[in-house]
Amino acid sequence: MDLTQGTTQEKINRSKKTMMWFAMVSMAMVFAGLTSAYVVSKSRKDWATDLEFPQAFIYSILVMLLSSVTFFFVKKAIEKGSRSLATGLLLLTLALGALFVFLQFEGFNDIMNQGYHFTGPTSNIVSTFMFIIVVTHLAHIVGGLLVLLVVIYNHFKQKYKPGQTLGLELGAMYWHFVDFLWVYLFLFLYFVK
Repeated sequence: MDLTQGTTQEKINRSKKTMMWFAMVSMAMVFAGLTSAYVVSKSRKDWATDLEFPQAFIYSILVMLLSSVTFFFVKKAIEKGSRSLATGLLLLTLALGALFVFLQFEGFNDIMNQGYHFTGPTSNIVSTFMFIIVVTHLAHIVGGLLVLLVVIYNHFKQKYKPGQTLGLELGAMYWHFVDFLWVYLFLFLYFVK
C-alpha cells in the first residue's frame, strides 16, 4: 500500500468514527429530552412516590458494566493475535447483552407486580416515564446486539487483524455508549424520585 492509499484510508476511518460520534450525540439528546421531561413532570399531583425501584435494574447495571469490560478486551486480544480469546470475549459480551435484556423485562414485571402499568387505570406518570425511558434504551441495546452480531460474524470471517479493527472499534464505541447511557439512566431513575 502506498502513502496515498494509507492517507485516504485514515481519512475514511476518521470520518466513520466522526459519524458514530454524531449518532451517539443525537441519541444522547433523545434521552436528555426524556429525562428533562421527567424532572419537569415531578410537580404533578399524580406523581407516585411509593414506586420501588426494581432489583433487576440494579443487577442489570452490573451486567452492562461487565459487558463493557469484556468488549474492551476483545480488541486487545485481537491486537495480540489471540483469536480464541477474542471469540470467547465476544460471545460472553453477547450473552451479557442478552442477560441485560432479560433483566430489563424482569424489572418491568416488578413494576407491574407493584400495581403500576404503562397505560390504563393502574398507570401513572412515573411508571409511564420509566417504561418509555427503559424501552427506548432497550431499542438501542437491541441495535447494539445486532452490531455485536455483525462484529462476531466479521470476526469469524477473520476481517479483524492487528491494525485492522475499525469495524470492531465502531461496534465497541456504540456498545460502550449504550452502557454509559444505562449508567446515567439508572442513576437518574434511582435518585430522581
